[in-house]
Amino acid sequence: MSALDIQISVEEGQWPSETELQTLSERVLGVSAAFLAGEEKQPLPETPAEVSLVFTDDASIREINAQWRKQDKPTNVLSFPAFPVTPGRMPGPMLGDIILAQETLTREARELDKPFDEHLTHLLVHGFLHLFGYDHVDDADAERMERLETGILASLGLSDPYGDSDPV
Repeated sequence: MSALDIQISVEEGQWPSETELQTLSERVLGVSAAFLAGEEKQPLPETPAEVSLVFTDDASIREINAQWRKQDKPTNVLSFPAFPVTPGRMPGPMLGDIILAQETLTREARELDKPFDEHLTHLLVHGFLHLFGYDHVDDADAERMERLETGILASLGLSDPYGDSDPV
C-alpha cells in the first residue's frame, strides 16, 4: 500500500498550527487507509494518492455548501472526490478534497462533550470515507459507513461516536 500525499491549506478560522494539523491528518488518514485496505480490501495507487485538506470557517463552508449541495448553511465537513469511485475499486491518483469548518466543529465538540481533536479526527475519517465512495444516503449504506468509522476510530483509540444512535 502506498502512503498518502496530504496537502493542507488553512484558510480561515482558529485552527491548530499547520504542523499539528499535518501530524494529526497523516496519522488519522494513514490509519484509515490501512484499515480500508485490510477490512475492505480497498486498493490504492502505487504512487502516494493525494488528498487535499482545507481548514476554513463557517462562512466559507456555507458558500461552498450552497454552491455545490444547494444547502445555504454551514456544515462540519464536505468531501469532493476527484473522480467518481465505488468502494473497493481502484481510485485515481488524486483522491479529492475534504473541507472542514472550525466554528461548527468547535460547537459540535462542546455539545458532544468531546475534545476538539477527537471530533476533528472523526470528521477526517468521515470525509475520507466519502472520497472512497461511501455514503449515508440510505440506512444500509449509513450502517456500513458507520461500522467503518467506528472500526477506524477504535484503531486510533477512540470510542464509537454514534453510541446507540440511529444511522445518520
